[in-house]
Amino acid sequence: MSVTLPLPAESFVNDACLGRDNYTVLQTGADDGRQLLCLWRTWQRQRDAGQPVPQRLHYFMLASRQSIARFQPPPASDPQAQQLRAAWPSATPGYHRLLLAQGQLVLTVIVGDIVQSLEQLDASIDCFLLHDDASLWTVPLLTRVGRLARPQARLHMTPMADARLLRQAGFSLTAANVAQYLPRWPVVLAAAPAVRRAIVIGAGLAGSAACERLAARGWHVSLVERHALPAQEASGNLAGVYMPSISRDDNPTARLSRAAFLFALQVWSQAGIFAPGRGIGEASGVLQLARDAAQEQAFEEAARHWRYPADFAQYLSPQDASARLGSRSAGGWWFPAAGWLRPALLCEALLQACGERLQRCFHHTAISLRRIEQEWQVRDADGEILAQAPALILANGLDALHFPQAATLPLHLIRGQVSHVPAAQLPGLLPALCGDGYLTGAVDGLRSMGASYDQGDVDTGLRLDSHLGNLSRLRQMLPQWQAELDPASWDGRVGFRCVSADRLPLAGALPDMAALTGAGEVKLRDLPRHPQLYGLLAYASRGLIWAPLAAEIVACQLAGEPAPLGKDGLALLDPARFALKAHRRAWQV
Repeated sequence: MSVTLPLPAESFVNDACLGRDNYTVLQTGADDGRQLLCLWRTWQRQRDAGQPVPQRLHYFMLASRQSIARFQPPPASDPQAQQLRAAWPSATPGYHRLLLAQGQLVLTVIVGDIVQSLEQLDASIDCFLLHDDASLWTVPLLTRVGRLARPQARLHMTPMADARLLRQAGFSLTAANVAQYLPRWPVVLAAAPAVRRAIVIGAGLAGSAACERLAARGWHVSLVERHALPAQEASGNLAGVYMPSISRDDNPTARLSRAAFLFALQVWSQAGIFAPGRGIGEASGVLQLARDAAQEQAFEEAARHWRYPADFAQYLSPQDASARLGSRSAGGWWFPAAGWLRPALLCEALLQACGERLQRCFHHTAISLRRIEQEWQVRDADGEILAQAPALILANGLDALHFPQAATLPLHLIRGQVSHVPAAQLPGLLPALCGDGYLTGAVDGLRSMGASYDQGDVDTGLRLDSHLGNLSRLRQMLPQWQAELDPASWDGRVGFRCVSADRLPLAGALPDMAALTGAGEVKLRDLPRHPQLYGLLAYASRGLIWAPLAAEIVACQLAGEPAPLGKDGLALLDPARFALKAHRRAWQV
């Protein structure tokens, strides 16, 4: 059911919103976009007129796959409607964070069951627009809505729930189809940061994305890097493939991978990464080939069950995949929006997007961290202060363990050797591939093929056995290709991936192990943390897609904005998850 957006002009200039950085709306049910567009236009008009409106809007839309697939924005020619049409996501389950109005309007579409989505949501809501069957809104669900509400939040329903049920959830009717949240006890909300300054250590994919996400919010960032240029270590490969992963059961890793991949596309679009002439990479599609018959069957079953939109993923039978490659191959997934990028150029582009808000402190090594008078100080070997700010983000891989505040994180290195193969030695018109290994597009006549996965190996030199392993993986994907090659003549690069104990990234506030010692039973959200100290670490082989989403998580935590994932997804990436497990084991002894 559709209603007219009940947000008059004064909605953004009332006492509850004055001085606020953010305003958040939650809508259930996907309509034709008229309410979102009305809100957007009102906010834009008031902001352009110099009225004291919130600088950033967050709009959550909770809807089913069917309603998202049917979504049709009104046929208006104004810039807002055009942006919405261009950015509208595929009807895949989970979180889709879309950056509109140069990133100042953040639309988060959550595709799935409304009840479960409300339970997972991590946000404080100013206005609710609820469009569902009245029978859905039971007392427990309305109570959940109340827990999300800011004091004085407005609730609009069509039809309106019974007044008695609303009162039980903390809402009071103020007009037809309108209620207001009046909590029974004082609610303490986290204050927006008074000083928007942060330090980032590490200028690889993790650190560069963190700088870009903070600068997009008006923060000033000092970037400390021991090398003279960005992306000189794990992020320094000539090229890398970016793509989501798909599992038959749509497990948490697959869901996180999908959200990360789709959000990365948003950030790269904002930064103009694929603009003509930049040479950063190509969104030319990636073909993921099954490594064996069992995986091929799993791919086919997932395709039948999930029926992904064609613009996200297409299952290709062995016959279709072979036709695309021009030689016999296994079946697999074709990801039309995927592709390959040059990580070093991507990092530099993200840093350039920060403009004057970024201060580079390159060719300086951070040796110690000190918290003095509500600010972090980063010092070098001589004790000189390299940077100072209230917030600090460690994005320097395994080197983070050199600092006592992060020394207990379960991180380790895995060697990866990439082979640089002259494109002329490979079959012509071969797309970017992924299987047990990968193959990128050509950079200066060389295609990157990789990569070895050598645990416990710290050899920095190129090795013939690693080249041969990479070649073997490519031949497994292309069994009919029998060209004679000379791997001993190839160049390449050795990098060291930072990997966590459970193979998932770390994105969030770091645990304070000293404060945890002696504590009783605690939950993850209550576990003590170092003040304003965050980690963006352990991206393993998927730094290209992990970096933007992980950076968005930390930027939202710093700025007091709604998170881009649900609670379970955030918990899977929380750096304190390992400390909590260790504490529970010790507590049970």
